[in-house]
Amino acid sequence: MNTPPPQAEAIRADRSSVRIGALAPLTRPGWAEAGRHLLAGLELAVGEVNEAGGIAGRPLELVVRDTAADPRRAAAAVDELASLGVAALAGEYHSVVARAAAARADALALPFLCSSAVLDALTEQPTRWVARLAPAQSRGWRIYADFLLSAGHSRIAVAAQSSVYWAAGVRILRDYLAPRGGTVIELDMRALTPTSVCDELADNRATALLLLVGYPEQAVSIVESVRRDKRLAEIMIGAPAGQPEFAEWARLLGEHSAEIPFLRYLPERLGPFGTRVEKALRERLTEAPSFVAFEGYDTVTVLAHILRSHGADRARTAESWPRVAVEGTRGMIRFSRTPGISVWQWARAPIQVVDRDPVRPDSFRVLHTG
Repeated sequence: MNTPPPQAEAIRADRSSVRIGALAPLTRPGWAEAGRHLLAGLELAVGEVNEAGGIAGRPLELVVRDTAADPRRAAAAVDELASLGVAALAGEYHSVVARAAAARADALALPFLCSSAVLDALTEQPTRWVARLAPAQSRGWRIYADFLLSAGHSRIAVAAQSSVYWAAGVRILRDYLAPRGGTVIELDMRALTPTSVCDELADNRATALLLLVGYPEQAVSIVESVRRDKRLAEIMIGAPAGQPEFAEWARLLGEHSAEIPFLRYLPERLGPFGTRVEKALRERLTEAPSFVAFEGYDTVTVLAHILRSHGADRARTAESWPRVAVEGTRGMIRFSRTPGISVWQWARAPIQVVDRDPVRPDSFRVLHTG
């Protein structure tokens, strides 16, 4: 994405606008499709805020920076956006990147409403400057573990790459499943190929394989290898991190894209508000909106509510997190302190386990809710 230099932005920007800095992975190696959906939600909400009169008569402006899944790039973007005078930060999808952004936002006393990243330890210490809409990883992945047990899976292999996020996921699954009779078999993808993963699955008699790897690679290659291996015809492939959510997954894998359960942060049914926004997002994206697009929309909805109530003062925005009560597209949004979570958390964000329907891969089936 081409963005003008900050000097040009400062000259061209409406001096009376209220500015929100937006972080999103818009280019590789970031998950660019997720970034596109996130940005669509952010931009749609900003447009609607301005159509309704803006922030006390002042237009709301989104200043976008591409993180490309690079924590250092994200931290530098936070510094730049703070110097441009944004009232708050919004967005980001990748957990490790969001953690770097949150650390800088906390250090600069800049409010940050994180849209999509789920890593529990978003900051090292409790902070009053950061809040989050997405469910914490520990909550979502425990719900996924419940789904695995209810589906009869007790020997669960995880194909895991090296990262703080994946390591946290393995720990959550192991801690939750072990007391309930489940076994987690970790397959180190630094040492294995997608083909050798199949041998490990057969040798370990696993009944489920979870993809704790990057997208599109190594996830796509692992799925293709497992689906072709006749020894593994009965194994369930799962992707708690949500790789199958986006249309690109179906385009890359075709018939192999279906029946891979993943976590999705939507209610079983959207209300009238969510249904209206879904239609507008579909028109903007020219495809079905993912839950990430709704997270983007809800982020601006919350920030606009705070800015209308308290102005663009950063300290007052941070003080407002515990008093927020805003109708979002997916339910009433309130923030609270959750044990083990260092940021203000929307504790009741909806969670589903879904998969793509093998008969209609562009449709989703709800398998479990939490």
